[in-house]
Amino acid sequence: MSDDDRPEPEDFAEMLRNLLGGQGGLAGLDPEQLEQLRGLGLDPAMVQQMMRQLQGAFAAGGDGSIDWSAARTQALHLANKDSHAIDSGVRADFDRAVSLATLWLSEATAISELPSPARAVTRGQWVESTLPVWQELAEPVATSIADALTEAIGTQLPDEMRAAAASAGRVMRTVGGSLFAAQLGSVVGALSLEVISGGDVGIPLMPDGEAALLPQNFADFGRDLEIDEDQLALYVATRELAHARLFRHARWLRLHVISQVTEFARGLRVDTDALEDMATRFDPSSPEELRDALQSGALLDTRSEAQVAALSRLENLLATIEGWVDVVTADATHRLPDAPRIAEAVRRRRAVGGPAERAMGSLVGLELRPRRLREAAAMWRAVTDAVGATARDSLWDYPDLMPTAGDIDDPAALVERLQARQRGETPERDAMDDALDALLAEATDDRPDAGADDELPPEGPRPV
Repeated sequence: MSDDDRPEPEDFAEMLRNLLGGQGGLAGLDPEQLEQLRGLGLDPAMVQQMMRQLQGAFAAGGDGSIDWSAARTQALHLANKDSHAIDSGVRADFDRAVSLATLWLSEATAISELPSPARAVTRGQWVESTLPVWQELAEPVATSIADALTEAIGTQLPDEMRAAAASAGRVMRTVGGSLFAAQLGSVVGALSLEVISGGDVGIPLMPDGEAALLPQNFADFGRDLEIDEDQLALYVATRELAHARLFRHARWLRLHVISQVTEFARGLRVDTDALEDMATRFDPSSPEELRDALQSGALLDTRSEAQVAALSRLENLLATIEGWVDVVTADATHRLPDAPRIAEAVRRRRAVGGPAERAMGSLVGLELRPRRLREAAAMWRAVTDAVGATARDSLWDYPDLMPTAGDIDDPAALVERLQARQRGETPERDAMDDALDALLAEATDDRPDAGADDELPPEGPRPV
């Protein structure tokens, strides 16, 4: 094919848009454009079939952005497939459980009630409420994969197509990103079949101040436990309310968790060797291999040292949160005969995770199960027994008061500090105090007006 016969970049991009259905698909191409496709060694009918397979994965405008509507469509399709409406009887039972759980929880924690009552939701409603947070968490990974896929496929194109495809790169970039979005939707939709409450996954997915339960799912969860449904509903409602109360009380905590997750996600890198190997045999008309690779996490590179450190910080944070929820829920539900059995079932479920949660871990490279949950719960129990619920809950008032990983390792030191504070004793200075004083002193010395003006004013009446 001579240079004169090659399509201009703008023409090539326009042909892609036509084939994507924007201008009638293959029928929208004029004879000259059809001839250009044949000149590139491409069968126009085959190309249209390929594009039809990917139409749902491409962004409508082809502007290079990720079409997150595919995630919503896929998630709702799975969530609503076998979803049951919440009838009036179930809702009445749920409302009674929430009312009693609210009273019990107020005895176990000093953190105030929610501004609005918890609500029973369907699987589809859970998807609608939580999908914006899932999108925020997954976007860094989706962007990284989309960019890497575009670059890898571009290196596999023949020379005569590479220049023409350059201006259509934004259209091509949507393949990886939109396929990732569809996979995210599949995982979130599958999660909607497993979760029993809004905070069940451990991160703040629900809007601020909202608590929710999925009656259909916790009925399935309790079926094999042989536990009275009323007890199960009371326990799950108490735990969900405790989780939602904590995040509403500690306004900074939600941003702290989301920031930790996105920090981890932004550090993920794509395995370029695996991606380039896939690009050599990538068949857009049959993208199953790419979908499988996305869902299995095969395209994500080995974690760096920074990634391991970020994951460790996140795990400690989630364990600290979940440990507090465990202890408060246990204290609030001590009247329930089967509360210990339900607590252990919830704990094991959180430790193992369901199939959808494991799929989420593979998709974004992140496991949301706190590995140190038992140690964190033991720390909170020791604090509660030593200083009481009010002093314990005050640790959530400010970020710098929250227990650290070292406190999980050595609860006795944390208890000693809290008891000293209750006695009105000044805590011992540590390296952080010395470093802060040095920083403040340095900042004072560097002020241009530091010196004479810093002297104390003479005694006498202050000017009005």
